[in-house]
Amino acid sequence: MSRSKKDTSVPPTVSQNGEDTVITLSGMYQNYFLDYASYVILERAVPAVEDGLKPVQRRILHAMFEQHDGRYHKVANLIGQTMQYHPHGDAAIGDALVNMGQKDLLIDCQGNWGDYRTGDSAAAARYIEARLTKFALDVAFNPDTTRWQLSYDGRKREPVTLPMKFPLVLAHGVEGIAVGLSTKILPHNFIEIIKASIAALKGRKIDLYPDFPTGGLIDVANYNYGGRGGKVRVRARIREIDKKTLQITEIPYGVYVNDLIDSILKANDKGQIKIKKVIDKTAAEVDIEIELQPGVSPDVTVDALYAFSSCEVNISPNCCVIVDNKPLFTDVNELLRISTENTKDLLRLELEILQHDLEEKLHFASLEKIFIEKRIYRDIEECETWEAVLETIDAGLKKYVTTPQEPGYAKEPKKVKLLREITSDDLARLTEIRIKRISKFNSFKADEEIAKLNEHLAETLHHLAHLTEYAISYFERLLEKYSKGQERKTEIAVFDEIRATEVVANNARLYVDRAGGFIGAGLKKDEFVQDCSDIDDIIVFRRDGVMKIVRIDEKVFVGKDILHIAVWKKNDERTTYNLAYVDGASGRSMVKRFNVTAITRDKEYPVGGDSKGSRIHYLTANPNGESEVVTVTLSPGCTAKIKVFDYDFGELGIKGRDSQGNILTKYPVKNIRQKEVGKSTIGALRLWYDDITGRLNTQERGRLLGEFDTGDMILVLYQDGSYELTDTDVLQRFEPKEILHLGKFHPEQVVNAVHFDGHKGWTMVKRFQIETSKLKERFSYLTDHPKSKLLFASVKPNPRIKYAIRVKGKAMPGEISLGDFMDVKGWKAVGNKLSDALLSSVREIETEIKPSSGTEEPPLQGDLFGTPEPATPAHKGKTPAAKDPAPTADNPAQEDVKKTYKAGDTIEFD
Repeated sequence: MSRSKKDTSVPPTVSQNGEDTVITLSGMYQNYFLDYASYVILERAVPAVEDGLKPVQRRILHAMFEQHDGRYHKVANLIGQTMQYHPHGDAAIGDALVNMGQKDLLIDCQGNWGDYRTGDSAAAARYIEARLTKFALDVAFNPDTTRWQLSYDGRKREPVTLPMKFPLVLAHGVEGIAVGLSTKILPHNFIEIIKASIAALKGRKIDLYPDFPTGGLIDVANYNYGGRGGKVRVRARIREIDKKTLQITEIPYGVYVNDLIDSILKANDKGQIKIKKVIDKTAAEVDIEIELQPGVSPDVTVDALYAFSSCEVNISPNCCVIVDNKPLFTDVNELLRISTENTKDLLRLELEILQHDLEEKLHFASLEKIFIEKRIYRDIEECETWEAVLETIDAGLKKYVTTPQEPGYAKEPKKVKLLREITSDDLARLTEIRIKRISKFNSFKADEEIAKLNEHLAETLHHLAHLTEYAISYFERLLEKYSKGQERKTEIAVFDEIRATEVVANNARLYVDRAGGFIGAGLKKDEFVQDCSDIDDIIVFRRDGVMKIVRIDEKVFVGKDILHIAVWKKNDERTTYNLAYVDGASGRSMVKRFNVTAITRDKEYPVGGDSKGSRIHYLTANPNGESEVVTVTLSPGCTAKIKVFDYDFGELGIKGRDSQGNILTKYPVKNIRQKEVGKSTIGALRLWYDDITGRLNTQERGRLLGEFDTGDMILVLYQDGSYELTDTDVLQRFEPKEILHLGKFHPEQVVNAVHFDGHKGWTMVKRFQIETSKLKERFSYLTDHPKSKLLFASVKPNPRIKYAIRVKGKAMPGEISLGDFMDVKGWKAVGNKLSDALLSSVREIETEIKPSSGTEEPPLQGDLFGTPEPATPAHKGKTPAAKDPAPTADNPAQEDVKKTYKAGDTIEFD
């Protein structure tokens, strides 16, 4: 559209005092935008530090308090009442009300309020009801201590902030996005918040960590106290039902069930995990079952779920609140201290108001007593004016009272000491006393009331003088009254780092065209190398001595004449390459051993000599650093006397990939062939077990299990009376709560067990060696009766136990060495009888310390039963005392049933 030359753009104007003033665009932007930004920050997105509430939340609670009569109110009605204070639509109010109701702290809900786990919305506002909880009434409302302001239309008054006597923002959590800033405070545990407030009042250190209503697990190593730059890792709780099925029972905070399932299916579609199907059984509790494909490890799948789906999420907190109408970035510890001090100030204000009320009541009670007892009311019968009445009463009272302003106030023993001067209002109130009250006045009851008021006032003054102790007792009352059902739901744990390349399912196949120099997953007509994943790195060695590492793709050119190709793992310090090559410059053949732990992807490394004409004679990749002996055949035309000889790579040290190596021969080499494979030259693998994460590791976390060579296995004894042999795969996971013993397996190792046989109702002892050889399968060594249970187990050579037998209500103790009690039998044998019933308790004790010849073997590494108790003097296998015979297979003991086993301490059984 064209404009006439006469048309000019007219700048915006505003009328001020009848004159139009031009406002430039820059001025509009500066003023209007800042006004808008300030409004969003202060009135919409960020909570106030005083009560931890956004304005809409505060107005909802205020409207509910005005309507509160102890009964439920329709949410639609509450939304309408709130609209008197909140200048926005009913949808925003309704969403905020439902959000607060789902937190189950301030609002008592009735009806379908939706589900924060599944994302299901609440029913329509006309169908659901709500009222304030008793906790809300106790901590959030007090008109006497509330600061008020007019509502947006001036018709009502609303609180500036509620007098919140609790760190609500830490319990609720909050998230808001404003203009130029945002806030994200994670919810914390109700009980821990109160205990932290008590600790803050006592000047102690505070440690406060998030707790989510969805449960799950959380790693708070980088929480940074909830300040900017912090991060927490949150995981779903996944348990293994059997080798083919996993179950998710708790989900990460902020993740809906459907979104979690979608992320799992998406990872499966990409081939990152291998599952058959996902079944959503969520009802009152989260229940998601995952069926695995045949041959898929459940432990690796759990790690893959954490790595590739929403089963693990990272949350970055950003603690920001409004203080003095300005945003303040802080951390949860400082926020808790501010809230606790605010609570302390509110308690002081309430006590001061109570003190004033008590003083007024005491003051008037004293005046009333004198007015009636001394019959001062009779003196006013002759008075003709109101002023004369007041003067007469005042003169009559002054005969019997003294005030702080009068001289000699403290030394006047006969007069009643008032707390302040007598005012005309006091005198007017006395004239309003009815004749009925005067006629029935009881001086004794009046004295009792005055005494109670004095006692209550003294107590209030004591609380004011000891305000910190009073605040502590206040929080302790909250803890006692409202802590039921508020236990921590999210388990604090230490997560191990999961490398995606180690747990991703093999969703691709690696092929190579050696002559053409191509590798990739799309070369299906060429040579197959191995299964891999689409995020793996591939290491390639060419005949010209060049090594190169590339990311797998459909087709990648890496150079012709490929000699070796495989999947490469970063920081792999055990895979060792044995290399023989001819140096193009000198013509000498060299040998070297090296690792490849870190590289720059797509860069060519001359590991077989950097001279022109260098070529590789021989190369092997050894996953455990194995040495080897090779046969070297020299060229027939060379002048060497010995043209065929053996060389042992075990004589070489492992050096860097850039080292030239040692001279093999200066003569031309015809070929090199492997003669035999040697043992590992880098030593056995040292493994640790971390009983926090339930993982094996090589980073020295937890308890050292020992050194493991090729073929060594791990023995695991479980609380349920089963055992398992497993390999040294660091990707497998164990449940620490289920484990009695985890350590290196020795074929001659003897398992000593005390168990209850449900079939016969006897307590049995059995000793056996591991006879099965199948890995990663649990074998139960108890009888198949449902009441059969394990009472004690140990892999020590001859453990000694102390037990108790309950006879006619009295515990009869006994001791026994299991190795002396019976011989080793088969693992399926029931064992020898120790008692005709279930032992009431059993624990391990130390055997008698004998002079050592220096030849005895120490106890096996990995005993998890704690420090044994010193034993009573041994009796060479005989009965320890005549009155307390030790049981044998022929002399069983009698006892009753007690409680369940607890490793390392006194154990009682059901």
